[in-house]
Amino acid sequence: MSFGGGNVTPAVKFLLIVNVGVFIVQTVIGSSLEQQLTFYFGLVPPLVLQNLYLWQLFTYQFLHGGLFHLLFNMLAVWMFGCDLERRWGGSFFLRYYFISAIGGGFLNTVFLPSQMGPSIGASAGVYGLLLAYGLIYPTRIVYFYFLFPIKMKHFVWIIGAIAFYNSITSGPSGIAHLAHLGGMVFGYLYLRTGTPAIRSINSKTTSTAAGSID
Repeated sequence: MSFGGGNVTPAVKFLLIVNVGVFIVQTVIGSSLEQQLTFYFGLVPPLVLQNLYLWQLFTYQFLHGGLFHLLFNMLAVWMFGCDLERRWGGSFFLRYYFISAIGGGFLNTVFLPSQMGPSIGASAGVYGLLLAYGLIYPTRIVYFYFLFPIKMKHFVWIIGAIAFYNSITSGPSGIAHLAHLGGMVFGYLYLRTGTPAIRSINSKTTSTAAGSID
């Protein structure tokens, strides 16, 4: 099992610094200003659809609801992002990550147009990374809930099914299940558009069939 794989890559380092920096700002400005910041830059579907706060589809991903929310997301970005960035290069990696995040915000906005509670967090981008990692490194092992070893391809199916189920049954809640699902859906669609990433997936499938397994 190999995650991270050495030094933190530049694009992943950029994401870590920006997310941690924004969280520090959230922490030091006080609760009143923090609520205003979250309402203005978090994802509030009525503001996006009616007031054209379109930037929220991008900015919501940099805000987090607490230290553990931030730590778990950034841990996942580091664990899965570094290998993907080394394979794709920083430019494509960031483009893919942001498309997953924006796609998650878009799906959440379309299907929950009246939700006034802001959605925040990097989870949609993280779910996009998990999907790509499962496609490219399907046989690598991840510990589900930090306890149960499972192949990455099975892990992706499980978290995708959970996100889909929760998006149907939970409705408006404190967790943006639709954004999680949207991150995977838009990430997958982007990988299937003839980009260098899909060529790397195809070559990975060929090498695995020939006996090379990660």
